[in-house]
Amino acid sequence: MPFRFTTAGESHGPGLTAVIEGLPAGLELMPEDIDRDLARRQLGHGRGGRMKIEKDRAEVTSGVRHGRTLGSPIALRMANRDYANWEERMNPWPVEGEVEEVHLPRPGHADLAGVQKFGFTDVRNVLERASARETTSRVAVGALAKVYLRALGVEIRSHVVRIGSVTAPEGDTPALEDFAGVDESPVRCLDEAASEAMVAEIDAARKANESLGGVYEAIAFGLVPGIGSHLSWDDRLDGRLAMAIMSIQAMKGVGIGDGFDLAGRVGSQAHDEIFYSEEHGFFRETNRAGGIEGGMTTGDPVVVSGAMKPLPTLTKPLRSVDLETKEPAEALRERTDSCTVPAAAVIAEAMMALVLAGAYREKLGGDHIDDALAALAAYKDRIGWRR
Repeated sequence: MPFRFTTAGESHGPGLTAVIEGLPAGLELMPEDIDRDLARRQLGHGRGGRMKIEKDRAEVTSGVRHGRTLGSPIALRMANRDYANWEERMNPWPVEGEVEEVHLPRPGHADLAGVQKFGFTDVRNVLERASARETTSRVAVGALAKVYLRALGVEIRSHVVRIGSVTAPEGDTPALEDFAGVDESPVRCLDEAASEAMVAEIDAARKANESLGGVYEAIAFGLVPGIGSHLSWDDRLDGRLAMAIMSIQAMKGVGIGDGFDLAGRVGSQAHDEIFYSEEHGFFRETNRAGGIEGGMTTGDPVVVSGAMKPLPTLTKPLRSVDLETKEPAEALRERTDSCTVPAAAVIAEAMMALVLAGAYREKLGGDHIDDALAALAAYKDRIGWRR
């Protein structure tokens, strides 16, 4: 069975649905494995009123029995508690009376292009699906991918390195143990002074009716070399990761390792020299490539950064045009957040997990997790991998 997933649902509809296929049988799973990441997605200073309403929990409706995966598709459902306040406007079936349409597209959102593409007159037909609420489903299935990867010795973490004009001090790639308290930071930043400055930046933007973007890093530890491939363009792991990150709402840039900084360096300062010892086998002392060379993992941590734009829904709306009258108007006012970069980093973890899980499934196969573990052990032995 190929590894794949899909999501369905609207922001204020009855609920969200996700289906993931291709995970092996025999994986041990508990509700908190999913719900923990759903709660982490709702963290972060700068979140709006929606987070006070939704307390996301996943209901597993297929593919798991008595805490173990069956190898069949796993279906998840996350109810939208806010649907009670939107039932008339978002009911799947006809309702009595007229429901007011939205004719005020927001600059920076999917609104205008979406109504043009699908022939709608009501922007809500677009904005409900385009909303980042959809990422709740991605985080849920990403949590399942993490369970699979964890069984193979892979862990994924994330942290925020910039919000607005505040940037955390540069340093070496954090180690896995450095992330022990990252979720205790209100902005999920590993540097305490930068974290405080980011909070102040968000508060100032909120008072000015503005929103803020930023940059985060997602890092995968414990990977073996050779995941991904150089053979075809769509097999290259860095390409898959870039697409996955850019598919997250509001992302405008992605980097692998030192990313765009590499463009300004000479070759001797851009690449990771290769060494060998009896104790470690092949190794590198630097990781400028972010753990990927030629579309394949090197065995070093895979480091992916994402750049998020400020959210387009503003409490002081930008100028727009009324779709019905074609007259100048202010864009739609909708409940919004001031900053969601900390949440975006958690979503990036999920997308990275889904890409890596798919690549590992291609490499290892196996109907049961024990088959995959046996294949991994044999592969490590063949290449002499000693970590």
